[in-house]
Amino acid sequence: MKIGEKLLKQLNRKYEPSTMVNATFGRYDVAFKTDEEGNPILLFIGQAGDEGMIKGDHFSRRLVKDGNGVVIKDHWDYKGKV
Repeated sequence: MKIGEKLLKQLNRKYEPSTMVNATFGRYDVAFKTDEEGNPILLFIGQAGDEGMIKGDHFSRRLVKDGNGVVIKDHWDYKGKV
């Protein structure tokens, strides 16, 4: 699975720092964990079960900044099925 432009637009927003956010995106359930600045860094997308655990795909974000805090690299890596 590939992350589309619409989902990337949603993931580029700032959220509450160091939390797990549950949402829906189209027909998929989405959960993502944010870092201390509020940037999503872990993404789970698929179908949520009765207990809230998502069966689907797992992505991890590589966010590299320089000494001034300017983003040098921002890339989502596919980590497999969950």
